[in-house]
Amino acid sequence: MGNPSPLNASSTPDLERNDSGHFLMNETVRKFSWQGLTVTVKDRETKKARDLINDISGDVQHGELVALMGPSGCGKTTLLNVLARRAASAGAKVLGESYVNDAQMGSRNFQRVTSYVEQEDVLIGSLTVQETLKFAADLSLPSSVSKRERMDRIRTLLEAFGIQNQANTLVGTPIRKGISGGQKRRVSVASQLITNPKILFLDEPTSGLDSTASFEVMSYAKELARANNLLIIASIHQPSTTTFNLFDKLLLLSAGKTCYFGAISAVDSYFSDIGYPIPAQTNPAEFILDTVSSDFANSKEEDRVGVIQTAWANSNEAKLLERQVSERVCSTEKSVNKASAEEETRSGTISITIALLHRSFVKSYRDVIAYGIRIAMYLGLAIMMGTVWLRLHPSQDYIQPFINAIFFGSAFMSFMAVAYVPAFLEDRATFTKERANGLYGVTPFMVSNFLIGLPYLFLISLLFSIVSYWLSNFQPTAEAFFTWVMWIFLDLVAAESLVVLMTSIFPNFVISLALVAFANGLWMSVGGFMVTQKILNPFWKYVFHYIDYQAYVFQGMMVNEFSKRNYSCGADCRCMWATDLEDQCLIRGTGVLESYGYPTGRTGKWVGILLGIIAGYRVLGWIALYLRRS
Repeated sequence: MGNPSPLNASSTPDLERNDSGHFLMNETVRKFSWQGLTVTVKDRETKKARDLINDISGDVQHGELVALMGPSGCGKTTLLNVLARRAASAGAKVLGESYVNDAQMGSRNFQRVTSYVEQEDVLIGSLTVQETLKFAADLSLPSSVSKRERMDRIRTLLEAFGIQNQANTLVGTPIRKGISGGQKRRVSVASQLITNPKILFLDEPTSGLDSTASFEVMSYAKELARANNLLIIASIHQPSTTTFNLFDKLLLLSAGKTCYFGAISAVDSYFSDIGYPIPAQTNPAEFILDTVSSDFANSKEEDRVGVIQTAWANSNEAKLLERQVSERVCSTEKSVNKASAEEETRSGTISITIALLHRSFVKSYRDVIAYGIRIAMYLGLAIMMGTVWLRLHPSQDYIQPFINAIFFGSAFMSFMAVAYVPAFLEDRATFTKERANGLYGVTPFMVSNFLIGLPYLFLISLLFSIVSYWLSNFQPTAEAFFTWVMWIFLDLVAAESLVVLMTSIFPNFVISLALVAFANGLWMSVGGFMVTQKILNPFWKYVFHYIDYQAYVFQGMMVNEFSKRNYSCGADCRCMWATDLEDQCLIRGTGVLESYGYPTGRTGKWVGILLGIIAGYRVLGWIALYLRRS
């Protein structure tokens, strides 16, 4: 990849106005400043208050690109989150103020003029580059922006970031190769610029990239900032000399305190003045990071860091910065809290839900991991079940195999829903990023996730049933077949809802996978097949059996098979189940049901309970996502 060509105003999006000429805010963001930012948490070991960042101030003008640097654990990400008004840390106390155009801005309006690009590229790999920007526009732009204007913005951003030739290329999945790492970073940034923000926060935008790709990404960011008066603050770790020199300002942290804030061009002279000159032919970023690092330092080197922090606190530059910010804020009484008409007409819940449904649909038919592999898995299970329990006869010797097949079909269909865990984790990560940027809340995500799965789960249920039901020779009527399909479908919907609940609470692949598997094992144990509900231990019966969705599926399928079917007792007429048809050498199927304690005529009730369990899982998942911000 070559170096990016310079951007100009005619080839980049106008970040001051949208394409229809409406200002996103009543005022242009000319400057962004903060004063006395301090984040305090309680230390887990000492139980005493500890500052993650301490008394940080800064001032950035429009068109500037600011580097936020420091050794690992110095508080870069914490400060970036505080500046972006995101959660700093669990249980943290935040002090200090930030100002836009020397005035405080309400959180809602602040969110509308800012965007945040995560350290990891949270992109949907089965979408193309252009589709990624298109769905970003659908989810974030107000309804007043027409389809043509949206496409103009997308085309302009593709050209501005030099990815127009990759517009129709997939981002990339573990199975299908897509665009390069540097191009992914540009797509991530471009997708956040679709709303024309005034302030952009980048968390480690060059993480995982080589020096050439890092320079490329930051070059595009710098030219974009200059051409459009955009304010960009980027945390960055150990950039190359060429990448470091792209920045206009540097905010250097160590142990949560400021070591330097000012122009990049003045870094050399400042550190020379305080006794730490940067050697010739040395990467200045690497040198100053080593100088302020205390990770593996002895007491002398720790004293050095303290000296540098004290030198900054007593410097004329620090005093001038504090005075300028204080004087400007005190002399300003205006506030930037009025939203324009365009902001008030942002896309509603229904429009956002439709956009999410559309995006999920595109992903689902392209991403074989989401449903393609699962369909193949279930078809394999159907063939195995149908051939193991092949051509069962309506006689008493086959009654137990019929029951075993019913249990296997219902229990293992739901157990195999664990395959949905990775797909939902990807969707959840995308939701977390987009929610943090204020695009939408929990409800559109949960509704779209539920609706998009229904047709695929029904298709799986139908295909599985067509193969297994007729091979095993269950009750050969259309009514019984479609009732079986209904129970399999509800079983899968409940199982997938359980996955959504567990993964919403524990967004970790191994943990959520283990918990879903454990829960399904529990439901198998208390569902009524292993131990009938008539003799099941009262604790397991009253605590777990009645909330076990597999129990209702199993007994519903049992009633479907045995309520209207009779079975022969064999040549010697020794019937294993005593029913009113024993004198005819037959077993009435209801006798089998009575041995399990299953009444007939309650299908509607069981379906209602099952729907309630499904709704309960989804509501609890909604609550988990609502309460959990990451």
